[in-house]
Amino acid sequence: MRLFKMLRESKGNMYSWVTHTWNPIKGECPHGCTYCYMKRWGKQKPVHFDEKELKTDLGSGNFIFVGSSCDMFAKNIPDEWINKTMEHCRKLDNTYLFQSKNPQRFMYVIFPPKTKLCTTIETNRWYPGFMNDSPIPTYRSLGLSGYIGDKYITIEPIMDFDLQDLVYMIKKCNPIQVNIGADSGNNNLPEPSKKKILALIDELKKFTVIDQKRNLKRLL
Repeated sequence: MRLFKMLRESKGNMYSWVTHTWNPIKGECPHGCTYCYMKRWGKQKPVHFDEKELKTDLGSGNFIFVGSSCDMFAKNIPDEWINKTMEHCRKLDNTYLFQSKNPQRFMYVIFPPKTKLCTTIETNRWYPGFMNDSPIPTYRSLGLSGYIGDKYITIEPIMDFDLQDLVYMIKKCNPIQVNIGADSGNNNLPEPSKKKILALIDELKKFTVIDQKRNLKRLL
């Protein structure tokens, strides 16, 4: 198969260590979180697999966030789409980041050799009016904790939380790094105080590395 599509470079408030993004699974994320950054682009098409993306040259030596625009492991995403994505990734020597709010599904996937997995845990609490159809944070913690390998956790957008409960949920996942960011979209989320955020950072630093994203400065 001839490859001719160019890989998209990572820009904006993305993870600083990610060099590129690749999205073969596109469209409206099934989780429907009200604060999803993709909503800024307006109404999305129904979720679908873009066969043309299989012609993308992923290069080598890159750090690629696969599925940055839609949760490709949401429960309604067909296995076939995920398998096609992994097959293409395995052809080229890169480091790949896969992130999902449904990490229980990770255990059924054959990932490329250099894979980093991540889940989003914005809080230990459940805010149904904002999180809609996404799995509750407790399930996300349980799902990621069962995976052996390099793992990240992202607390973005951070929402009000219970300190000890949130620290416990994160610690059991044994992440190599925790990324913390704030709401950048004026979504009127329940946000923690500066004092609580600093206390959380102090606790997390006892067992992992913390990356404070630029947008967190608004709350500090």
